[in-house]
This record gives sequence, C-alpha cells and structure tokens, in this order.
Amino acid sequence: MSDNFFRGLQNLLEPEQCCRQEAMSSHITFRVGGPAEYYVRPGREQIPSVLSLCKEFQVPWMVIGNGSNLLVGDKGIPGLVIEIGKNMNKITVKGNKITAEAGTLLSAAACCAADHGLTGMEFASGIPGSIGGAVVMNAGAYGGEMKHVLTKATVLTLEGEEKELTLEELDLGYRHSCILKNRYIVLDAEIQLEEGKEEEIRRRMTELRQQRNKKQPLEYPSAGSTFKRPEGYFAGKLIQDTGLQGYQVGGAQISEKHCGFVINREQATAAEVRQLISDVQDRVEEKFGVRLEPEVKFIGEF
Repeated sequence: MSDNFFRGLQNLLEPEQCCRQEAMSSHITFRVGGPAEYYVRPGREQIPSVLSLCKEFQVPWMVIGNGSNLLVGDKGIPGLVIEIGKNMNKITVKGNKITAEAGTLLSAAACCAADHGLTGMEFASGIPGSIGGAVVMNAGAYGGEMKHVLTKATVLTLEGEEKELTLEELDLGYRHSCILKNRYIVLDAEIQLEEGKEEEIRRRMTELRQQRNKKQPLEYPSAGSTFKRPEGYFAGKLIQDTGLQGYQVGGAQISEKHCGFVINREQATAAEVRQLISDVQDRVEEKFGVRLEPEVKFIGEF
C-alpha cells in the first residue's frame, strides 16, 4: 500500500518534489527531529491532487512552512509532510498592496515592500517564518502583527476548494487564527501597506535587525520565543526570576542571552528539548503559579 501511495505521488510530482524518509532536522530551525515518512514540495496547483491521494490511501498529512516554530519528535512523522516553500513564493505588487504566496519568506516580503517604498512590514523583516505560517499564527514582533496589515487570505479547504477569507473571517488573535481549527492550507495573503520613504524604511529594518542580534541568541538553532506571553507577565522574566537562566538538559539549554529562548546548544535531541520545556513549565508554576504555554508546536512521535 505504501509503495502504491508513493508511486501515486511520483505520478503527480517531479522527482525532486517528493521523497521518502526525509530528515526533518533539515527543515526546522531547531535542527532536531526524525524523518518524515513521505515529504513533498508541491506547487499551488498540485496540492488538491496530493490531498486527494492522501484521502484515497488514508495517509495522514500535515503542512509546514519554514519550520520556525516546530519541534519534531526524534522518531519522526508518520504519513506525509507537505512543504509550502520555494515552489510557492511569488510576490506581486499593485499600488499599496502586496500579494504573496504562502511559501514567501517574511523577510522577502518585507524587502519587496521596501523596494517599492511601502511601509508597514518592517516588523516582520527579521522573523524567520513564511507568509503562510505568519497568517496561521498571526506572527508579530516589535509592536507589529500580521492582523495590522493583512486584508485577506486565500486558503484551500479539506474538500480541495479555494476560499477567500477576509481579515474578520480569519479571526486573528495572539498566535491564533481559524486556519488550524478548520485544517485550511494558506495559499496566499494580501497585505495593505502605506507609502513611505525607502531610506527610512530600510533604516528601521536595520534598527530592528540590530536589536534582534543584540538581544536574541541567533547564533544557535531555536524556534524563536519558546513560550507564549502569559497575561500580565513576560515569559523570559518569569524564567529568569525562577533561576533557570542557562539551565540545560542534554544539549538543550535556556539561553543565557534571553531566557525566553530554548536553544539547541550541543546537538540536542527533540526529547531533551521537550524535557527542558516541561521542566521550565513546572518550575515556573511552582514558584509563581503561572503555567507557561509553549508557542512552539510539538509534532511527530517522540
């Protein structure tokens, strides 16, 4: 059955677009995790056929973008992983609006905006994610969020139909949207920006990049901010005040530079990262009565 499923994928896609037992450590920014049973990089028009094949063979599937907020288990991911990436990264600009396919990197969209003298995307220039993931999680940084610039998104439903969702229908909140609940796949997003001066836009992007380099442990693999911001608190401050700065489980560590980051310091395993996250949750709750919720998503088998 599995051989028939893979042959079906090969009939739908080019040889370089599909493979088996693909190392997920190469596709997530944590640089840990076991293999995906099947892995594909489809173009936009190929996704419905891939979903139909999964339904026919009853193969579970999931979508990833740039893998910047994921922790994949050491035993890997059964079923199919669909990467929305470089085969879906077209950007078009019309007036003050940018339409970017879901695989477009946020940094590329921000640079494109700057090239056209459009302001509003500067906050996203250093976020290591894609447009699709940014819509799903309402990505934000330095006071900006996707919901501030997004006007609509095109998604693919489980039935294989394209559907246009307004900002209101997307139901964007703090690291939340309607996408995951409905198992939609983001295809593209329309972003409304304002006219600005390219020199000032690029200066702001440089300032934010310098802030990130100064405050965040970008020299190590991680998934960015590991925990969601608890209401009334800052996760990093709670972790620091619990005395966990530099706390280590195997090769995983609470960053000494920024306690809100769990880093892969020394060839960590996914199990070590998950154990460290659990330890932090327990210790912070014990000291402050606050249960931190991970922002990183756990997927696959641990």
